[in-house]
Amino acid sequence: MPASQRTEGGACARVPRAPAPTNDEARHRDDDVLNEPTMQKLLQLRLTAFASAWAEQQKNPEVNKLSFDERIGLLVDAEHLARENARIARCLRDAKLRMSSACVEDIDYPQKRELDKVVIRQLASCRWIAEHQNILITGATGTGKTYVACAFAQQACRKGHRAIYRRMPRLFEELTLAHADGTYARLLARLAKVDVLVLDDWGLAPPNDRERRDLLEIIDDRHGNRSTIITSQLDPKLWHDQLGDPTIADAVCDRLLHNAHRLVLKGPSRRKEEPAAKK
Repeated sequence: MPASQRTEGGACARVPRAPAPTNDEARHRDDDVLNEPTMQKLLQLRLTAFASAWAEQQKNPEVNKLSFDERIGLLVDAEHLARENARIARCLRDAKLRMSSACVEDIDYPQKRELDKVVIRQLASCRWIAEHQNILITGATGTGKTYVACAFAQQACRKGHRAIYRRMPRLFEELTLAHADGTYARLLARLAKVDVLVLDDWGLAPPNDRERRDLLEIIDDRHGNRSTIITSQLDPKLWHDQLGDPTIADAVCDRLLHNAHRLVLKGPSRRKEEPAAKK
């Protein structure tokens, strides 16, 4: 742009120049240019949270007071937290918990329920998963068995384990379809590999011969290798008779009961309580 322009009378009028950028502005502009390739590389490496946190650091002058190691530590923490949250969300999505919001911190302990807080805290450590033990949750209908089971499964996901939830009637339907379409072996392999398998509503009805054999295959594959959570209205003493076939019942009960933690929920049905009450 010319420094001056001629007016109608022929005189030259001075045009004001734009102010020169300050040293800080020029430095920041140069930094943006130099940092752009690095930012693109971070995004190519899928370090999205790292890149976002780095961009925020560049906007905050207070960050300059930190050492290089401290700044790198904050960036690594941001990326680690983002990946951990994504992993937990993915595990919970794959688990398909009936009560996805259930968590051990929200389990309550009214006197009528006779639920030991110390035992729940010990199980919340998930050591039982590392030791391939089971959890059996029994009680009358409406006492919160499903909620407690889903809370343990959610805690397992938070601790880095994988979980799958199935109601027993739906599981038997899934197994029947797998027999029909040739995916039975694949389904058994999937159920065998998951760290925590939640089987809800165990023993609602006596299983038929195929269902008994399928159940034995699942329990046998998992015995000593993975952990299982079972909820049932039936006392474990009645499971043998409910399964029907004595030979299969012996095998299933022996594999489930001998290394299991047992929780018995008592009290009135919680479905009759206020909707805002905790499970």
